[in-house]
Amino acid sequence: MPVIVAFGDSNTWGYDPATAKRFEPGVRWTGVMARELGQTFDVIEEGLNGRTTVHDDPFEPFRNGLAYLNPCLLSHAPFDLIVISLGCNDLKHRFGLTAGDIAKGAERLVMAVAASSSNPIDKAPKVILVSPPPLIKLTALADMFDGGAEKSRLLAENYRAVAALHRVGFVDAGRHIRCSPLDGIHYEADQHAILGAVLAEVVRQTLA
Repeated sequence: MPVIVAFGDSNTWGYDPATAKRFEPGVRWTGVMARELGQTFDVIEEGLNGRTTVHDDPFEPFRNGLAYLNPCLLSHAPFDLIVISLGCNDLKHRFGLTAGDIAKGAERLVMAVAASSSNPIDKAPKVILVSPPPLIKLTALADMFDGGAEKSRLLAENYRAVAALHRVGFVDAGRHIRCSPLDGIHYEADQHAILGAVLAEVVRQTLA
């Protein structure tokens, strides 16, 4: 049975922009992907609100994705593929990063996976790198993400270059879904459904 780890932030966790609570498992894109793939696949959710690619947040501890990635790889071994969907929180004004900087953070994660041996035949798992969709007009989080919307529109091309360089899978989420107008950052239920179906197909192709 192929095992897939979904490694991401609040949108992988399933944050509902309407209620600030968590979507039910079957609504989240991870649950949709699992349903689309069927019972011959196992999907492990590893989403955390506020998680960054490689940066320590001075106000929210334990959010550094790279710091947690290696323990995550070891705890879920063996598995076949990891979907890395991070970068949105790197857009926060407090980090002062460019889109290129954020892509370099994502690249560090891809390289860490490549250096591991967490799949059933003792080789590194395959990777699908997902660039987040562009932020839209922000409301309550406008100060926190000041300047982030502009940078977010440059992430896909930078992530695509990282994926091509390291020969891993790539999905530009912004080609398929949009962030909610309720907060400009998170996905509504219908967008989770679309993304889950898209990623299920990419997973099938990657593991074929």
